[in-house]
Amino acid sequence: MALDLKELRQLTGPELADKEKQLVQELFNLRFQFGSGRLENPMQIRKTKRDIARLKTVMTEVSKKEAKAKGS
Repeated sequence: MALDLKELRQLTGPELADKEKQLVQELFNLRFQFGSGRLENPMQIRKTKRDIARLKTVMTEVSKKEAKAKGS
């Protein structure tokens, strides 16, 4: 589930937080499956980690934009 930056930037702060919770839970499940030998595609772990990083980057951008707007 590769996340698109354009789609992420259209989400609000709470929506981004919910999406992050979902991805962290998905990563946990993938790691659990990997440990028990049931994961078919180990690259899913890598993709999910990158999606989380992408999401956190957008969250930082949004928070900086909001802080800048409040400061002005």
